[in-house]
Amino acid sequence: MANGDDGFSLREVLVTFQSCLTDQQEVLMDPYIAGWKGLVRFLNTLGAIFSFISKDAVAKIQVMENYRNGDQKAQYMTLQSMVKHELASNLLDLKKQGSQPPAGCRTILRLHRALRWLQLFLEGLQTSTEDSSTAALCAEAYNASLANHHPWIIRKTALLSFYVLPARNAFLELMNVGTPAEAVAMLEEALPSISKVYDVTQALYAQHNLLDIP
Repeated sequence: MANGDDGFSLREVLVTFQSCLTDQQEVLMDPYIAGWKGLVRFLNTLGAIFSFISKDAVAKIQVMENYRNGDQKAQYMTLQSMVKHELASNLLDLKKQGSQPPAGCRTILRLHRALRWLQLFLEGLQTSTEDSSTAALCAEAYNASLANHHPWIIRKTALLSFYVLPARNAFLELMNVGTPAEAVAMLEEALPSISKVYDVTQALYAQHNLLDIP
Protein backbone atom coordinates (compact mmCIF):
# COMPACT_ATOMS: atom_id res chain seq x y z
CA MET A 1 0.00 0.00 0.00
CA ALA A 2 1.43 3.33 -1.04
CA ASN A 3 1.74 6.16 1.42
CA GLY A 4 -0.24 9.34 0.87
CA ASP A 5 1.48 11.86 -1.41
CA ASP A 6 2.63 14.74 0.81
CA GLY A 7 1.49 17.28 -1.79
CA PHE A 8 -1.89 15.66 -2.25
CA SER A 9 -5.16 16.38 -0.51
CA LEU A 10 -8.51 15.02 -1.58
CA ARG A 11 -10.09 18.22 -0.27
CA GLU A 12 -8.45 20.19 -3.09
CA VAL A 13 -9.81 17.72 -5.62
CA LEU A 14 -13.35 18.02 -4.36
CA VAL A 15 -13.09 21.82 -4.23
CA THR A 16 -12.07 21.71 -7.91
CA PHE A 17 -15.32 19.93 -8.70
CA GLN A 18 -17.15 22.68 -6.80
CA SER A 19 -15.88 25.13 -9.44
CA CYS A 20 -17.15 23.01 -12.36
CA LEU A 21 -20.70 24.33 -12.48
CA THR A 22 -21.60 27.74 -13.85
CA ASP A 23 -24.60 29.76 -12.67
CA GLN A 24 -26.41 28.34 -15.73
CA GLN A 25 -25.67 24.79 -14.49
CA GLU A 26 -23.23 24.10 -17.30
CA VAL A 27 -20.20 21.91 -16.58
CA LEU A 28 -16.90 23.65 -17.35
CA MET A 29 -14.45 21.30 -19.02
CA ASP A 30 -11.18 22.63 -17.58
CA PRO A 31 -12.05 22.22 -13.86
CA TYR A 32 -13.66 18.87 -14.69
CA ILE A 33 -10.37 17.69 -16.22
CA ALA A 34 -8.40 19.19 -13.30
CA GLY A 35 -10.67 17.42 -10.82
CA TRP A 36 -10.08 14.12 -12.58
CA LYS A 37 -6.31 14.64 -12.54
CA GLY A 38 -6.59 14.97 -8.78
CA LEU A 39 -8.73 11.84 -8.53
CA VAL A 40 -6.05 9.94 -10.46
CA ARG A 41 -3.46 11.12 -7.92
CA PHE A 42 -5.78 9.92 -5.15
CA LEU A 43 -6.19 6.52 -6.80
CA ASN A 44 -2.42 6.26 -7.21
CA THR A 45 -1.92 6.80 -3.46
CA LEU A 46 -3.92 3.61 -2.93
CA GLY A 47 -1.41 1.52 -4.84
CA ALA A 48 -1.64 -0.59 -7.97
CA ILE A 49 -5.05 -2.09 -7.25
CA PHE A 50 -6.83 0.85 -8.86
CA SER A 51 -4.52 1.09 -11.86
CA PHE A 52 -7.19 -0.43 -14.10
CA ILE A 53 -9.25 2.69 -13.39
CA SER A 54 -6.51 5.31 -13.18
CA LYS A 55 -4.67 4.29 -16.37
CA ASP A 56 -7.89 4.44 -18.35
CA ALA A 57 -8.75 7.80 -16.79
CA VAL A 58 -5.31 9.21 -17.70
CA ALA A 59 -5.87 8.24 -21.35
CA LYS A 60 -9.33 9.84 -21.34
CA ILE A 61 -8.01 13.02 -19.70
CA GLN A 62 -5.38 13.32 -22.45
CA VAL A 63 -8.03 13.04 -25.15
CA MET A 64 -10.04 15.86 -23.58
CA GLU A 65 -6.97 18.06 -23.05
CA ASN A 66 -6.17 17.62 -26.74
CA TYR A 67 -9.65 18.87 -27.61
CA ARG A 68 -9.26 21.84 -25.27
CA ASN A 69 -5.92 22.71 -26.88
CA GLY A 70 -7.04 22.10 -30.46
CA ASP A 71 -8.57 24.18 -33.24
CA GLN A 72 -12.09 23.59 -31.94
CA LYS A 73 -11.29 24.32 -28.29
CA ALA A 74 -14.12 26.84 -27.94
CA GLN A 75 -16.59 24.06 -28.75
CA TYR A 76 -15.24 22.10 -25.79
CA MET A 77 -15.50 24.86 -23.19
CA THR A 78 -18.39 23.09 -21.44
CA LEU A 79 -19.91 19.62 -21.60
CA GLN A 80 -23.05 21.22 -23.01
CA SER A 81 -21.22 22.96 -25.87
CA MET A 82 -19.31 19.73 -26.61
CA VAL A 83 -22.52 17.67 -26.90
CA LYS A 84 -24.14 20.29 -29.12
CA HIS A 85 -21.07 20.54 -31.36
CA GLU A 86 -20.43 16.82 -31.77
CA LEU A 87 -24.07 15.97 -32.47
CA ALA A 88 -24.53 18.88 -34.91
CA SER A 89 -21.29 18.00 -36.73
CA ASN A 90 -22.04 14.25 -36.88
CA LEU A 91 -18.79 13.52 -35.02
CA LEU A 92 -20.40 10.83 -32.90
CA ASP A 93 -21.45 7.42 -34.17
CA LEU A 94 -24.13 6.37 -31.70
CA LYS A 95 -23.97 2.69 -32.68
CA LYS A 96 -20.29 1.82 -32.58
CA GLN A 97 -16.86 3.06 -31.62
CA GLY A 98 -14.50 3.93 -34.41
CA SER A 99 -13.80 7.64 -34.58
CA GLN A 100 -10.15 8.63 -34.16
CA PRO A 101 -9.55 10.44 -31.96
CA PRO A 102 -12.43 9.17 -29.80
CA ALA A 103 -15.33 11.59 -29.65
CA GLY A 104 -15.44 13.84 -26.60
CA CYS A 105 -18.95 12.66 -25.68
CA ARG A 106 -17.83 9.02 -25.63
CA THR A 107 -14.66 9.87 -23.68
CA ILE A 108 -16.49 11.88 -21.01
CA LEU A 109 -19.09 9.11 -20.65
CA ARG A 110 -16.34 6.73 -19.51
CA LEU A 111 -15.09 9.24 -16.94
CA HIS A 112 -18.68 9.94 -15.89
CA ARG A 113 -19.25 6.26 -15.10
CA ALA A 114 -16.03 6.07 -13.09
CA LEU A 115 -16.98 9.26 -11.22
CA ARG A 116 -20.19 7.56 -10.13
CA TRP A 117 -18.21 4.69 -8.63
CA LEU A 118 -15.92 7.06 -6.71
CA GLN A 119 -18.88 9.13 -5.57
CA LEU A 120 -20.72 6.08 -4.23
CA PHE A 121 -17.57 4.72 -2.59
CA LEU A 122 -16.72 7.99 -0.85
CA GLU A 123 -20.34 8.44 0.25
CA GLY A 124 -20.19 4.93 1.72
CA LEU A 125 -17.04 5.82 3.62
CA GLN A 126 -18.62 9.01 4.92
CA THR A 127 -21.78 7.37 6.27
CA SER A 128 -20.26 4.08 7.47
CA THR A 129 -19.13 3.16 10.97
CA GLU A 130 -15.55 2.69 12.13
CA ASP A 131 -15.72 -1.09 11.87
CA SER A 132 -17.18 -1.07 8.35
CA SER A 133 -15.26 -3.01 5.71
CA THR A 134 -13.60 -0.72 3.18
CA ALA A 135 -13.46 -3.62 0.73
CA ALA A 136 -17.20 -4.24 1.05
CA LEU A 137 -18.00 -0.54 0.61
CA CYS A 138 -15.80 -0.38 -2.48
CA ALA A 139 -17.31 -3.54 -3.96
CA GLU A 140 -20.84 -2.34 -3.32
CA ALA A 141 -20.11 0.97 -5.08
CA TYR A 142 -18.44 -0.82 -7.98
CA ASN A 143 -21.31 -3.29 -8.44
CA ALA A 144 -23.77 -0.37 -8.54
CA SER A 145 -21.82 1.51 -11.20
CA LEU A 146 -18.77 0.48 -13.23
CA ALA A 147 -19.37 -3.26 -13.01
CA ASN A 148 -22.34 -2.84 -15.35
CA HIS A 149 -19.97 -1.68 -18.09
CA HIS A 150 -17.01 -4.03 -17.56
CA PRO A 151 -16.52 -7.53 -19.00
CA TRP A 152 -16.62 -10.45 -16.58
CA ILE A 153 -12.84 -10.88 -16.24
CA ILE A 154 -12.31 -7.23 -15.26
CA ARG A 155 -15.19 -7.40 -12.77
CA LYS A 156 -13.72 -10.49 -11.13
CA THR A 157 -10.21 -8.98 -10.95
CA ALA A 158 -11.52 -5.70 -9.56
CA LEU A 159 -13.62 -7.30 -6.84
CA LEU A 160 -10.71 -9.48 -5.72
CA SER A 161 -8.33 -6.51 -5.63
CA PHE A 162 -10.56 -4.51 -3.28
CA TYR A 163 -9.82 -6.95 -0.46
CA VAL A 164 -6.33 -5.53 0.08
CA LEU A 165 -7.74 -2.09 0.93
CA PRO A 166 -6.79 -0.85 4.41
CA ALA A 167 -9.23 -0.56 7.29
CA ARG A 168 -11.64 2.38 7.18
CA ASN A 169 -9.73 4.76 9.48
CA ALA A 170 -6.40 4.04 7.78
CA PHE A 171 -8.07 4.66 4.43
CA LEU A 172 -9.51 7.98 5.62
CA GLU A 173 -6.04 9.07 6.74
CA LEU A 174 -4.78 8.52 3.18
CA MET A 175 -6.90 11.47 2.14
CA ASN A 176 -4.37 13.82 3.77
CA VAL A 177 -6.98 15.99 5.48
CA GLY A 178 -6.22 15.12 9.10
CA THR A 179 -7.94 12.65 11.40
CA PRO A 180 -10.58 10.19 10.21
CA ALA A 181 -13.24 12.44 11.75
CA GLU A 182 -11.89 15.44 9.82
CA ALA A 183 -11.86 13.38 6.61
CA VAL A 184 -15.50 12.41 7.14
CA ALA A 185 -16.43 16.06 7.74
CA MET A 186 -14.62 17.06 4.55
CA LEU A 187 -16.46 14.40 2.56
CA GLU A 188 -19.80 15.51 3.98
CA GLU A 189 -19.05 19.08 2.89
CA ALA A 190 -17.59 18.35 -0.53
CA LEU A 191 -19.37 15.29 -1.92
CA PRO A 192 -22.55 17.20 -2.85
CA SER A 193 -20.47 19.03 -5.47
CA ILE A 194 -19.42 15.79 -7.17
CA SER A 195 -23.02 14.57 -6.93
CA LYS A 196 -24.26 17.76 -8.59
CA VAL A 197 -21.73 17.53 -11.43
CA TYR A 198 -22.68 13.88 -11.91
CA ASP A 199 -26.41 14.65 -11.93
CA VAL A 200 -26.09 17.50 -14.43
CA THR A 201 -23.97 15.32 -16.73
CA GLN A 202 -26.38 12.39 -16.36
CA ALA A 203 -29.36 14.58 -17.28
CA LEU A 204 -27.53 16.06 -20.28
CA TYR A 205 -26.58 12.63 -21.64
CA ALA A 206 -30.06 11.24 -20.99
CA GLN A 207 -31.64 14.19 -22.82
CA HIS A 208 -29.61 13.35 -25.94
CA ASN A 209 -29.80 9.54 -25.58
CA LEU A 210 -26.05 9.24 -25.04
CA LEU A 211 -25.91 7.16 -21.85
CA ASP A 212 -25.50 3.82 -23.62
CA ILE A 213 -23.28 4.67 -26.58
CA PRO A 214 -20.69 1.90 -27.08
